[in-house]
Amino acid sequence: MAEQQQHSKTGKLPNDSRAEMTIMMLPSDANPKGNVFGGVILKHVDLIAGLCAKRHAGRANIVTASMDRMTFLRPVFIGNALILSARLNYVRKSSMEIEVTVEAEDLDDGMRISAGTAFVTMVALDKYGKPTEVPALTLENDDDKMRFQQGEARMISRLKEAGRI
Repeated sequence: MAEQQQHSKTGKLPNDSRAEMTIMMLPSDANPKGNVFGGVILKHVDLIAGLCAKRHAGRANIVTASMDRMTFLRPVFIGNALILSARLNYVRKSSMEIEVTVEAEDLDDGMRISAGTAFVTMVALDKYGKPTEVPALTLENDDDKMRFQQGEARMISRLKEAGRI
């Protein structure tokens, strides 16, 4: 099945749906010590993953099915720019795995740090709320193929864990 998706003529490239956003972290985003709440970061991870999935799926309604392996590597502080990048790793029939990387930039000195990563599974729904097929993912290079294979393995693991296969 992976081979079929990789070579579909109706597929889209991972770069076709890439998304990036930058948001300044404000006092309302953080605790009294200045650390940005994990939930604020998760909200932005979910938003950018949805944007990436929507770009790939087109007219379908996009919903979050799961968010896993969210890893907070370093704290983000008030006044930092939160920089999120999303890319599509894997596409099944109606589901898509989006990898989101999170960076924090100290705007005073321009230093950027890796603040976290997440894998988000989004599902495309039709107007009746039923899963609907999305374009295949066309893989251009070895990195795309590696990410696709790793994403497929994670998807299979998720489905087994949920008792769906």
